[in-house]
Amino acid sequence: MSDTRRRVKVYTLNEERQWEDRGTGHVCCSEPDSLTVTGEADGSLLLESKINPDTAYQKQQDTLIVWSEAENYDLALSFQEKAGCDEIWEKICQVQGKDPSVEITQDPVDESEEERLEEPEPGHLLELPLCEPERLEELAELVTSVLPSPVRREKLALALLTSGYIRKLLLLFRASEEAGDRQGLQHLYQIVRGLLFLNKATLFEVMFADDCIMDVVGCLEYEPALLQPKRHREFLTKTARFREVIPITDSELRQKIHQTYRVQYIQDIILPTQSVFEDNFLSTLSSFIFYNKVDIVSMLQEDEKFLTEVFAQLTDESTEDTKRRELVNFFKEFCAFSQTLQPQSRDTFFKTLANLGILPALEIVMGMDDVQVKAAATDIFSYLVEFSPSMVREFVMQEPQQADDDVLLINVVIKQMICDSDPELGGAVQLMGLLRTLIDPENMLAPASKTEKSEFLTFFYKYCMHVLTAPLLANTAEEDRDLTEGAAKVNPVCPDNFQTAQLLALILELLTFCVEHHAYHIKNYIMTRDLLRRVLTLMNSKHTFLALCALRFMRRIIGLKDEYYNRYIVKGNLIEPVINALLDNGTRYNLLNSAIIELFEFIRVEDIKSLIAHIVDNFYTALESIEYVQTFKGLKGRYEQEKERQSRGLSRYRRDARSFEDDEDMWLNEDEEEEDVPDAGLDKGKSDYGKFMESEKVKESQDKENQPKRTASGSFKFTFSHSAAAANTTNGSKPPPSTSSSRAAAPPPGQARQTGLVGLVDYPDDEDEDEEEEEEEEADEEQSPRKRPRLSS
Repeated sequence: MSDTRRRVKVYTLNEERQWEDRGTGHVCCSEPDSLTVTGEADGSLLLESKINPDTAYQKQQDTLIVWSEAENYDLALSFQEKAGCDEIWEKICQVQGKDPSVEITQDPVDESEEERLEEPEPGHLLELPLCEPERLEELAELVTSVLPSPVRREKLALALLTSGYIRKLLLLFRASEEAGDRQGLQHLYQIVRGLLFLNKATLFEVMFADDCIMDVVGCLEYEPALLQPKRHREFLTKTARFREVIPITDSELRQKIHQTYRVQYIQDIILPTQSVFEDNFLSTLSSFIFYNKVDIVSMLQEDEKFLTEVFAQLTDESTEDTKRRELVNFFKEFCAFSQTLQPQSRDTFFKTLANLGILPALEIVMGMDDVQVKAAATDIFSYLVEFSPSMVREFVMQEPQQADDDVLLINVVIKQMICDSDPELGGAVQLMGLLRTLIDPENMLAPASKTEKSEFLTFFYKYCMHVLTAPLLANTAEEDRDLTEGAAKVNPVCPDNFQTAQLLALILELLTFCVEHHAYHIKNYIMTRDLLRRVLTLMNSKHTFLALCALRFMRRIIGLKDEYYNRYIVKGNLIEPVINALLDNGTRYNLLNSAIIELFEFIRVEDIKSLIAHIVDNFYTALESIEYVQTFKGLKGRYEQEKERQSRGLSRYRRDARSFEDDEDMWLNEDEEEEDVPDAGLDKGKSDYGKFMESEKVKESQDKENQPKRTASGSFKFTFSHSAAAANTTNGSKPPPSTSSSRAAAPPPGQARQTGLVGLVDYPDDEDEDEEEEEEEEADEEQSPRKRPRLSS
């Protein structure tokens, strides 16, 4: 009882003279002269205020205490219950030595002496004019005059309540409307609007009663500035029909629903004037609606028979589409109302929905063709994910035992994202955000399930990832390969449709998130499916934002500085599409140019040796002309420094009188040791990624014709396939040793040294062989047709 009584909302008045909600918590007197409000959600300190003996505290509407702590810093506590407000008010009055029966502890500092002299004596009611048509103008002027003064507003409200004046006014309204008294009706508009601005909860209880509220709405139709009155009552009684998806037998609940809708209409439609928000006269009206919604949700939640029947009809195949649409919209509004509940009550609410089967029901309705039904179901799903991602994950991980992959809830969500018909993909963006929440390891740390992270990610990559990446793979499919000069010609298909490009950008954003947060799960997926190569084909898209998304995906991978990823990039020659995009961009100074330069600058600054060696050995001739940044010269400098360091190390070995063959064996063995990284952590040593890395260890060299050759003209000629199949081939060709090692292996005796993926050290013994090889290449180049300046063949 104590928690409910002392539950408050803390408000501060901002510079625009609007009350801002600072949070909900529980108030107490930590010391005899200090007020403290502790947040109910996280226990944070929302307010700590010393009760100053000279500060003017005001008690309003029995549940509101307002005061100023500085010239432009006003505070307010809105209590859920009158008893709590009275308790704190007594302590404030005790500190200031005041009688708790007063409603303001000090004279307002902003009122002039003349105004204070006009105030009625304490204990005396404000005198009201007789409720007659001839006195309406006088009453309207009185209501308007008291609004600037908090004290006079309180006196007027008390006078209206004690005399039953409001109901008399509404009877007079009916008579004036029947008589067609236009002027009297306009005065009544000003009077009723002024009564709303008194911001008194006790007045609202009278004005919004069943027998009064429609007359209040009627008074508000006759705004003097309008030539013709509005027809708010006609809308509320005829157009806005109350639909019961399941008959509601509780009369109190029905009345509360009707009242809440009509009061919300008054606030949102009839009174959205600038003066209302500037002076913040209607804060209590918002609280009135807020607590009504709390009551509605609580009453519906307690009626288990009602909810059970709703779920039964929602999942029944024989339910008509129109009826199902109404049921889904009901649940959407129901969940929206639940946001007004306290955290503990909200927790009970969503657990009740989960036990009744809200998630299986969503699987059904989200798969329907009705756009309105799917949109409402998406909103419900977002409430559930926001409330408890673990609850949703627990449900979907139980599904494979009883359902096919196609009907899994997460796959239904992914397919709805992929098939969003909105040209702006508004629904797809919302669903992508929900998916990211579900796969975010940061909210998978619940103590009750420490294995949730590994179990769910294993589930997601096994049952759902292929659905998410399907559009990406379909739109980057490779055409039939025509072998030309021993090479595979690949022409990736890039999406020209703007909506498809937007969708692929969303998918890439989610995959980039996975690279950052999922470690070996996404690494295994990327390498076994050669996913990065497929993504980089989008660098050719005419939509620059999509090319940037593909580049960002690669940038996140390189940013991990993971040597497994680096070997994969070098082996597949995946730097080439990025350099092609840079060269195709030409001299344009745009975001794409800057992003590509930043990627290479990162490689230089972080000194990623394997990538630096690959870039300089294979692409420096094409990049050395770019001089508006020092990035590429810096890469070459890094490369030269490393080569010099390696050469000094090699000289020390040779002073030990070892033979060249001994040196070669030693360096090869070191390469093998560095590559022999345990795969057990990736998937118990049995994953596809482990097999991929094992196959890499077995290979030691590759045929010379499958390596890129540097031509005399400075362009490049690539003659090996960039496909995953080529990278994982098990035929007689052997790839070169990985350049991830700080040392590189020399070619075996009798075998020509390859130039595609060279080591970091050029041995003096190979200089003659290098010169012969370069002469052969120059001869071949003179005989071959002239190549286009693009890097790919």
